[in-house]
Amino acid sequence: MWRNSVGFSSKLLTSKSSYSRLPLLNHGVASRSTSTSAGSGPESTEAAGTVKVGFSSTEWVRTGSPGSSAVDLSSFAAASVLKGRDIVDMAKHYGRCYAELSKARLSMLVVATSGTGYILGSGSAIDYMGLCCTCAGTMMVAASASTLNQVFEVKNDAKMNRTKKRPLPSGRISIPHAVTWAASTGMLGTALLASKANMLAAGFGASNLVLYAFVYTPLKQIHPINTWVGAIVGAIPPLLGWAAASGQVSLNGMLLPAALYFWQIPHFMALAYLCRKDYADGGFRMYSLADASGQRTASVALRNCLYLLPLGYLAYDWGLTSGWFCLESTLLALAISGTAISFYMNRTTKDARRMFHASLLYLPVFMSGLLVHRVTESEQQMTVEHTGKIIEMSPLLETTEEAQEEKRKQSIGNGQCRPPVAYASVAPFPFLPAPSYSTF
Repeated sequence: MWRNSVGFSSKLLTSKSSYSRLPLLNHGVASRSTSTSAGSGPESTEAAGTVKVGFSSTEWVRTGSPGSSAVDLSSFAAASVLKGRDIVDMAKHYGRCYAELSKARLSMLVVATSGTGYILGSGSAIDYMGLCCTCAGTMMVAASASTLNQVFEVKNDAKMNRTKKRPLPSGRISIPHAVTWAASTGMLGTALLASKANMLAAGFGASNLVLYAFVYTPLKQIHPINTWVGAIVGAIPPLLGWAAASGQVSLNGMLLPAALYFWQIPHFMALAYLCRKDYADGGFRMYSLADASGQRTASVALRNCLYLLPLGYLAYDWGLTSGWFCLESTLLALAISGTAISFYMNRTTKDARRMFHASLLYLPVFMSGLLVHRVTESEQQMTVEHTGKIIEMSPLLETTEEAQEEKRKQSIGNGQCRPPVAYASVAPFPFLPAPSYSTF
C-alpha cells in the first residue's frame, strides 16, 4: 500500500514537471522545449519537441486508480488554460500593433470629419446604416494609409524619439506583415464604400490613400510643401462623407473641407515648431526647419487662422446653418487667431503649445456647431414658402397702410387736434427732426 502511494507521488511529480515544458508565446512566436524529462525509464525516452500532459494511457491502465483520472483531467484543464492565455496574449499583442500602425486616434478624427460631412449632406433624412458603413470604410482606408506611411518611413522613425517605439522600428511586427495589413484594410475599405455608398465616395477614399501614402509621405523628405499637401489630404474625408450621402459635390459641401484645410496649417505649424529637433533628426523637410527665428512659421499660422473667420457667415448665407452658428464660429475663430497672434509676437515654445492646444479644441467645437445649428432641406423649404407668402401679401398690406394714411390726413384737415409729438425734436431727443403736417 505504501509502495503504491510512493509510485503515485513520483508520477504526479513527473507530470507536474512536464507542465513546465508547455509552449510559451513570445510576441506571436511559439517555442517548444526539446528537452526530455529527468530520470530513467519509459518517460525519459519521449520524442523531442513533444509535450507530455498527465499520464499515458498505459500508465493509467496499469495503476487503475480512480485518483489518476482526476489528475489527468486537471492536467488537461491546466494545459487548456495556458494555451488560452497564450492566445489572449497574442491577440493583445497584434491588436496593439494594428492600432499603432493605423494611428487609431488620428484615424478616429478622420472618421469624425467624414461622418459630419455625411450628416450635413443627408438633408432632412439620415440613413444611419449608410452613415455606419461610410465611417467604417473611411476608418479602413485611413488605417491603410497610416500603415503605409510607417512602412515607408521606418528608418526615419527609428531616428526620432517621438516615433522610435512604433511597431516597425521597435521590431514588434515585420514589414511584410504590416504591408499585408495595409493592403487588406485598404481594399476592404474601398470596396465597402463602393458597395454601400457610391463610386464617387470610393473614388475619394482611394485617391486620398494614394495622395497620403505615395505623394505626401515622400514629400516630407523632399520639400516643405508637404504641409500643404497634407492639408489637402485632411480636407478630403468630409467631402467623401458629403458625396456618400448626396451622391454629388456641391458648394455647401465645400465648407467643412475648407475649414479643415485652413485649420490644419496652424495645427501643423505649431507641431513642427515644437518638434523641430525630432524632424531634423528624422530627415524631414518641414517648413519650420528653414525658419530659425520662427517668424515666417508664425505668420503662416496666423494668416490661415484669419481665413477661418468668414466661414460661419458663409455657412449661414448658404443656408447650411442658422444665424447662431455665424456668431459662434466667429468667436471660435477669433480665439484661435488670438493664440496665433501671441505666437507671432513671442515665438516661444509655450505660445506654440498654446496655439496647438487651441487647434485641438477648435475642430470638434466647430463640427459640433455645424451639427447643432444645421438647417435641413425641409426647414429651408418652409422658410422659402413663408417668404413667398409674405411677398404675395405685401400688395394687400401696402393698400391697407395707404388707406390708413389717407384717413389720418383727412382727420388732420378737418381741424382735429394734432398728435402731441412736437416735443420729439427737442431734448431729450434733439437728433429727431421736427414733425411737419400737411394742410389742405
